[in-house]
Amino acid sequence: MTTAATQLPAMRPFTPEECAAMAAAGIIAESEQAVVLAGKRRFTADEYLAMEKAGVLHEDDRIELMAGKILTMAPIGDYHVIGASWLNRLLVRALGDLAMVQVQCPVYLNDGSAPQPDIAVVRLRPIADTVRSFPPDVYLIVEFADSSLAYDSGPKLARYAEAGIAEVWIANLRAREVTAHTAPAYSEYANVRTYRPGDSISPQAFPDVSLAVDGFMPPAAGPDVETA
Repeated sequence: MTTAATQLPAMRPFTPEECAAMAAAGIIAESEQAVVLAGKRRFTADEYLAMEKAGVLHEDDRIELMAGKILTMAPIGDYHVIGASWLNRLLVRALGDLAMVQVQCPVYLNDGSAPQPDIAVVRLRPIADTVRSFPPDVYLIVEFADSSLAYDSGPKLARYAEAGIAEVWIANLRAREVTAHTAPAYSEYANVRTYRPGDSISPQAFPDVSLAVDGFMPPAAGPDVETA
């Protein structure tokens, strides 16, 4: 039986040297190093960001913070790159100055979760506005998934719903279908609809924007292709 725990990616382990660096930077207490080494310490979004400044984490690391856990994400495969790149292009062209399209940028759901969705359509802000993106800022989140499908459509989707993210698309690369989730209620979405090649899909915040699924869904990923 598959549980939410087994759907989660592995937690990122930390070395004694990294724990010492975190303690020196004031991210954790000296007495907490053993707890971090054992993988039992949960982190806040501020602590997570401070690790990058301390040189423990790096901008190109494939990780994300979810429910206080720093998770190690799979490498991004070719099909994933193609799909996200084309959807990004289509959304930027279609939305213009209506919104900003972000690629793998953090969305701060709460103090313990800052996932980096493949695409997030957020409200347009002045360049001087350096405030983080929070759920009320988000119109749409899109996750492209293959090996990560159980996580993206399970625990991660539940976190988006709990945070009140208005709409989430899960693009299943193997099945070549996009499932749109709207109307968040607790840890679920009340409305779910699936779109396939030949269909068109529109963000609920921008109903006049119509996107052909064929325009961003690459050919079905084969069993020998590693795609996150």
